[in-house]
Amino acid sequence: MAEPVNLNRFRKQKARADKKARADENAVRFGRTKAEKNREQNEADKAASHIDSHKRDDT
Repeated sequence: MAEPVNLNRFRKQKARADKKARADENAVRFGRTKAEKNREQNEADKAASHIDSHKRDDT
């Protein structure tokens, strides 16, 4: 006779696998590498600095 199986365990395992697959898909679609994030932050800082250096002082 076969071993009894817990269907809740299989249901939860399938849900975890689906969630992980969706997370991996989103990481590929929306994820950015650390280098890309740093480059964009540096560009934003440079642009802000450039704008700030051209402001007039009203004293």
